[in-house]
Amino acid sequence: MDIKQYMTEVGQRARQASRALVKASSNKKNSALLAIADLLESSMKTLSDENDKDLKAAKERGLDDALLDRLALNEEHIQGMAEGLRQIAALPDPVGEISDMNYQPSGLQIGKMHVPLGVIGIIYESRPNVTADAAALCMKSGNAAILRGGSEAINSNQAIAACIKQGLDQAGLPTDVVQVIETTDREAVGELITMQQYVDVIIPRGGKGLIERISGNARVPVIKHLNGICHVYIDGTADRQKAIDIAYNAKTHRYGVCNAMETLLIDVAALDNILPELAQKYAQEGVELRCCERSAAALSGQPIVAATEEDWDTEYLAPILSIRVVDGIDAAIEHIFEHSSGHTEAIITENYTLARRFLAEVDSSSVMVNASTRFADGFEYGLGAEIGISTDKIHTRGPVGLEGLTSQKYIVLGDGHIRG
Repeated sequence: MDIKQYMTEVGQRARQASRALVKASSNKKNSALLAIADLLESSMKTLSDENDKDLKAAKERGLDDALLDRLALNEEHIQGMAEGLRQIAALPDPVGEISDMNYQPSGLQIGKMHVPLGVIGIIYESRPNVTADAAALCMKSGNAAILRGGSEAINSNQAIAACIKQGLDQAGLPTDVVQVIETTDREAVGELITMQQYVDVIIPRGGKGLIERISGNARVPVIKHLNGICHVYIDGTADRQKAIDIAYNAKTHRYGVCNAMETLLIDVAALDNILPELAQKYAQEGVELRCCERSAAALSGQPIVAATEEDWDTEYLAPILSIRVVDGIDAAIEHIFEHSSGHTEAIITENYTLARRFLAEVDSSSVMVNASTRFADGFEYGLGAEIGISTDKIHTRGPVGLEGLTSQKYIVLGDGHIRG
């Protein structure tokens, strides 16, 4: 296969499809989404069988548990994909939405209209559910999508792509609105991220290495986050049970995800009252604790590992947690400033003033009060699904849903106005 020619043809078809999609009504886009959701559920056995092929090959290649967890596509995951598509269909269509209309002294009426970005290229690893989520969000927001999943999920992704293509066809939309790259050749990625004439934005989803490579080599604008070093800070006024429940959930609910807590910060005033019981719960789950000197002293007799400076900057994606004792909120915020990846941070406190300070001073894409970092997710935020998390400050930030996949243009309404 001539990869350059293949990708050029994919880009040309995507650009043409994006122009057709701009004309599509919300009803037609929603019909396609609902059709795809039904097809995913009716194709559950086929999807599971294809995913089994990927899982078997991944195990033979020795992929770690975190990647295997992301790759798995069971009945619950398939139903979740379908439900995500139905939620997206139920959301308001941002395309064509007009806001901030005002009359100017000239008599002109000026406002803004939400418009699609155009063609979005998405490069991702492992998770086959991204294929459905990304396709749905791009389609509903009026964008054509070029999807390039990892080689480890090739069978799963192509099976999902077949459902998407059939659903688009049933709704009367061009099947090129969503194209899933059929080759695992890495040269295809190199072409995709440099096709400025066909692609308007790239969104990479995967490990830090992948995202760094994409960001460094792309000639197309990139929406990204490099990693998820998320913190939970337990304040001295924290309710004991809330603190234990939230910190336990933030770490153990699921390990191989970017919104899992990687560092626990605990005020010295809450140390003896909370940490010993919390550590016992972690031990029951097999979580390795990497402790600073003061947290290690509070856990005397329990199995721990001494934390190094490197631990504060590590996204484990595994049952490993670093723990640091801090002297109040100022020290906690300072630690987050130095070591956070800008993804998600949470404070557990009963002090309203400290909660407001944390919300105002912590500069991450999601900042939470008395809630698990695991809620930093497009589905949980009511977006239906997300295409990724952005820790950039331009063009969008946090979970990227429908609105994040649009831009705005000024619209000007006149009645024969000329400028004198």
